[in-house]
Amino acid sequence: MEAERDQHTSPPSETIPIIDLRDPDDELVARAMVKASEEWGAFQVVNHGIPAELMQRLQEVGMQFFELPAVKKEAVGKLPGFKGVQGYDAKNPKSIISWSEHILHKIWPQSCIDYRFWPKNPPNYREVNEEYARHLTTLSETIMGCLSKGLGLGREALKEGLGGAEYMLRVNNYPPSSDLDIGAEAHTDFAAMALLVSNGVPGLQVFKDNHWFDVECINSAVVVLVGDQIMRMSNGRYKSVLHRAKMDKEKTRMTWPVLVDPKGGLVVGPMPELIRDENPPKFEALTFEDYVYRKANRLLCDG
Repeated sequence: MEAERDQHTSPPSETIPIIDLRDPDDELVARAMVKASEEWGAFQVVNHGIPAELMQRLQEVGMQFFELPAVKKEAVGKLPGFKGVQGYDAKNPKSIISWSEHILHKIWPQSCIDYRFWPKNPPNYREVNEEYARHLTTLSETIMGCLSKGLGLGREALKEGLGGAEYMLRVNNYPPSSDLDIGAEAHTDFAAMALLVSNGVPGLQVFKDNHWFDVECINSAVVVLVGDQIMRMSNGRYKSVLHRAKMDKEKTRMTWPVLVDPKGGLVVGPMPELIRDENPPKFEALTFEDYVYRKANRLLCDG
């Protein structure tokens, strides 16, 4: 399947939608997000309220962390016996998901944060990431509010359906490679959605209409990728976008996706208000943990 998809390149006349959140017409903005989520499952937002200077500092502390000696990075590595995904992990060319060196840790809400997985070096890493988390959750809730309205529901519907949501930051470091072309294989995200920024080196691609589309790097923009949980909660109206990351032969590519997950243990499925005789549920209601296990082991029975 992947080989077949690799035969197609992106038509030059199309690109994923770019939505300006500074537009005074809130209804127009909401409609644009809904349309993009239905047709693409992806869009970029600009003038989103996250200070450009903060986004620059986020990138600086991330780059400084990956420049550290391996022993210092491994100080925040995955803990023996710890079942979660949080912590530093060195690059693995044999991984079927991602070849990147990366670190994962939760950033919101405060109650789910485990600072054992947050780098202590550089010293301002925590301060910068906490400030970024406050701005990013506001943006995330704005987006979920627009998508909730697009379903004919109240603005808080998707947020409440996720139990308020938990936010996981993953910082990816893709070094230059002349041997490998794909840094992260084609996949959809387990999460409700991902909000991603990069260091400006291209590589992200999304799949639509039998073509791979390059995602343009726009200074200070945030890329929004609709994930499996919003697709399931919307009963398939919103698209979970297939995407992948390509390596650059000369430059290091870094990305900062924040994954918006349901609260642990919460059962997530199609929103009851959307289910009718003409629109029966397309997906089974599952806890996020059960969903991840079933999808990873190809045990899902639904769409």
